Order: sequence, then structure tokens, then C-alpha cells
Amino acid sequence: MNILEATKIYKSYGNKFNMQEVLKGLDLTITKGEFVSIMGASGSGKTTLLNVLSSIDKVSNGSIKIQGNEMTRMKEKQLAEFRKNHLGFIFQDYNLLDTLTVKENILLPLSISNTSRKVANQKFEAVANELGIYEIKDKYPNEISGGQKQRTSAARAFIHDPSIIFADEPTGALDSKSASDLLNKLSQLNQKRSATIVMVTHDPVAASYCNRVIFIKDGQIYTQLNKGEESRQTFFKDIMKTQGVLGGVQNEH
Repeated sequence: MNILEATKIYKSYGNKFNMQEVLKGLDLTITKGEFVSIMGASGSGKTTLLNVLSSIDKVSNGSIKIQGNEMTRMKEKQLAEFRKNHLGFIFQDYNLLDTLTVKENILLPLSISNTSRKVANQKFEAVANELGIYEIKDKYPNEISGGQKQRTSAARAFIHDPSIIFADEPTGALDSKSASDLLNKLSQLNQKRSATIVMVTHDPVAASYCNRVIFIKDGQIYTQLNKGEESRQTFFKDIMKTQGVLGGVQNEH
């Protein structure tokens, strides 16, 4: 079942005298339970693509459907409601509220819905244990490590069982051990919960945890790789090879 269908997506910035076309009629489908990575050199349009798919930005033209709901026709109020119920977000810079504890940050999506306290606590306990952060639930963001902050951010994205989770360079600010911890947890949640995750990354190691890697070049899909039965190490080599052909920037830090 396709959970996301994007058809003839165009996105331009500027005015008619100075127009920059970033996405150029791109088509994309994502099925339920996929863990998909979007890669491409700096300026290829990968972050713009994530932004329009996740409703952070509007398309200039085209159709985006999530679970059959046409996002591009929704009014702002409808979109906010849809986002609240169906979408989860993990950002590179965590986006945690410093005045709230780990637990309070994770519970935010449920606090704006009609979830009972009992159900909210059950959901919190499950996701916090899955991500290995239950023990730090009463700490504040300034008292925990970058890796723990990002796992808190991931728990917040998963807690309301969204239709799809968008992750923008989630390992960008982490050291290699924290990054692999997070990616292992995301991979486990993807399998255990049949969660659909769409992740933008420049890092072939991060992409190797996914089922499918989509390479963007000049606002279009250049090629795709499917992991299939390959080991993560073999898939990583395939990604590196394709990135080399594409001329991808292998480290944008």
C-alpha cells in the first residue's frame, strides 16, 4: 500500500525576473513500512523535497497525497490538524524545549490531543524503553548528551503513531557512536512498528540502514537503490559507488 504519492512536483523560489527552479516535475511513491533515504549533493533539492513532502513548505505545482489525503489542497487549519495526527518530525538540531523534561518533551504531541493520561503514560513508557531513554525521563535537555537529545526527539516523533515520520539529517550533529545508536533504534522501530520513515542524509553510513535510497540530482530523481537481501556493508558500498558517480558531497559538515 502506498502511504505517500507525489506526482509532478515543482518547487520554485524567487519572482519571474529571478526564478530558481529547485524541483522539476519529480514523481515519488513510498509504501507503508518503508525506511527510505533521500541523498544528493548540496543544492540538489533533497531538503526542499523533504520540506514539501512534510508540508513544511508548499509546492509550486503538483500533487502530494499521504494516506490518500491531498495535502496541496488543504487550508492551513486542516493542514495543522493533519500534521498533528499523521506526521512525525526529527530535526538535526533536536528542537526540544529546554524548560521541559525529557518525558514532557516526548509527551508534547499527545498533550495537544485528547489522549488520556493513562494511555499517554503507557505510550511514553513503551517508546522511551524502545529508545533506551526511560532512565533519563526526569532530566532536562541541558543535562543530557546529543545522542540522548536526538533519541528524545525520535521518541516524540513516534509517540502518537504517525502515518509517516520525516527526519532531516538526524545524525548530522552526532558523533559516530551516537549516530549508529540512533540509526539502530530507528531501524528497530521501523521493523517493530511498521513505521514509515523518510530521511534526508548526506551520510552513506546512515543511508545504509534504510531499505531504499533515492538519489536526487538537479531537482529530479537520478537513480534509486534497493537493499533487498544485501548486508548493510554491501549496501553501503553500493551507495558509495553511486554517490561517487553522482559526484555527491560525502561530508557536508
